[in-house]
Amino acid sequence: KRQELRECELATSMPSLLVPDKIEDELEMTMVCHRPEGLEQLEAQTNFTKRELQVLYRGFKNECPSGVVNEETFKQIYAQFFPHGDASMYAHYLFHAFDTTQTGSVKFEDFVTALSILLRGTVHEKLRWTFNLYDINKDGYINKEEMMDIVKAIYDMMGKYTYPVLKEDTPRQHVDIFFQKMDKNKDGIVTLDEFLESCQEDDNIMRSLQLFQNVM
Repeated sequence: KRQELRECELATSMPSLLVPDKIEDELEMTMVCHRPEGLEQLEAQTNFTKRELQVLYRGFKNECPSGVVNEETFKQIYAQFFPHGDASMYAHYLFHAFDTTQTGSVKFEDFVTALSILLRGTVHEKLRWTFNLYDINKDGYINKEEMMDIVKAIYDMMGKYTYPVLKEDTPRQHVDIFFQKMDKNKDGIVTLDEFLESCQEDDNIMRSLQLFQNVM
């Protein structure tokens, strides 16, 4: 249980993390200070326990006292973890994937629902969420330019120190290969079914998608 709580703490991306032997004390403080509405409902809807949700909520409120995150704040938080690259575009796309209602802000409920899928969801759930990230204009399909935008943003974020021999056209080459594999009927777009099928039958694609989960 303590390991799972630790996982939750890391996921909140707090500057100062709790140490394992202090978790119980911090949980007691959390239960006194924060009583988010709908906690039982969130417990039913996610793969987190009530205690884990308390820890996540505390971290969320520490970073965002107002209870919501706008895109600019989200970018600032994300940039701290990738100092050698430019995380702004990837954070932009990720923010809009979290903001499922397209309100321009991410609430705790949005945050924890997505986190539940990414940390503890099934392979199918993770792939559906990733498809939604790549479907930038939310038309239900992924075109090659959308895939290129996301992949380029990931490379930009990781920076030159992570990819010392990266050539400028490398993202485009990767996208050309993956898109050709995914677009099974060659109509210029990738549907959700094509995406799910391609990812689950091709180990190279699945390994590449692990990069996304690592930077998340």
